[in-house]
Amino acid sequence: MISPGSAIGVLGGGQLGRMLAHAATRMGYRLHVFEPQENCPAGEVASREFNFEYREVERLKEFARGCAAVTYEFENVPVKPLWEIEEIVPLRPHWEVLETCQNRAREKNWLQRHGFPVVPFAEVAAGEDLSQAIRKVGMPAVVKTADFGYDGKGQVKVRTPAEVAEAVKAFAGQRAVVERFIDFKCELSVIVARNPQGEIRTFPVAENIHTRHILDFSIVPARIDPAVQREAAELAVNIADAFGLVGLLAVELFLDSDGRLAVNEMAPRTHNSGHWTLDGCVTSQFEQQVRAIAGLPLGDTAMTVPAAVMVNILGNVWKGQGKEPIGSPNWSGLLSHPRAKLHLYGKSQPRAARKMGHFTLTGEDVATVFKSARALKTGLRSP
Repeated sequence: MISPGSAIGVLGGGQLGRMLAHAATRMGYRLHVFEPQENCPAGEVASREFNFEYREVERLKEFARGCAAVTYEFENVPVKPLWEIEEIVPLRPHWEVLETCQNRAREKNWLQRHGFPVVPFAEVAAGEDLSQAIRKVGMPAVVKTADFGYDGKGQVKVRTPAEVAEAVKAFAGQRAVVERFIDFKCELSVIVARNPQGEIRTFPVAENIHTRHILDFSIVPARIDPAVQREAAELAVNIADAFGLVGLLAVELFLDSDGRLAVNEMAPRTHNSGHWTLDGCVTSQFEQQVRAIAGLPLGDTAMTVPAAVMVNILGNVWKGQGKEPIGSPNWSGLLSHPRAKLHLYGKSQPRAARKMGHFTLTGEDVATVFKSARALKTGLRSP
């Protein structure tokens, strides 16, 4: 067990690291951040900050020597430098989990090899014929870069021969994955934690609504059959066991119109769709991440409210985005609701599609809370 008072390291300095720092500090731990960019959200609240490129191995080793364990707050960390520090400090999750999750082809092959459901897909190596892979999978299809995609970046839907030609041009020379587009009923996610002793807990299943590929709302409990909720949680547990996970893993799922689940993507860290746990759970996902990587008993994941809805706040709600935005969102309107909880990430420059914060609304039933959350979101925009 890693006792309070020790330092936990996190690779990445975004908002997930910031909220992890809040949880770690409250529990008596110190948080050290390794992040190439200065003035990052996590660094602002961390005990120590290292601003170097991940490939600066000697700096990374210095960082590792000061930590009792190291985790991640985003998955786009190069794996090769981690080979140099795994003898110095425990990596939780292990770099092999990170490597699997940061490449869509590896991820889907790993899932398929271990018997987990995925949508039909085909791999395309750099320079190979993308159109042939699309024909194999069938249209409509979704073409995605194999490496380092998030929030819809690096992916395009193809439905016509003209769109196939555009995709072939756009993805020329890149490794890609082609997935069959499925008629899904909804998108779900399960966050699962596993500690070194093998104890596992899942958080309640979230129903996620995306707008332009970016998460807009997370609704809990998900508006699906309880049996499907149990199946989704069981999938996440089995995946965590198959990985030998130590830490947190977010498992994103499709539920199709026939009631079948398929794993879409995984992230070896806390997740945007789990932010509601800060205000609606006995244990937040960030405290659970600390507990899991420190070898502590895992916390209770029961909801403390009947319903919760998390809403992302993007830079679009500021009037005039850039270095000198005009005005600010209608915070007073949002906070006039007595059950609205605002979380801002310390980012100074609002930009379209940039995640600046979120708010969570809780209440007695999902339908009422979701309706109120949508109204509060609409009222946020600068006058």
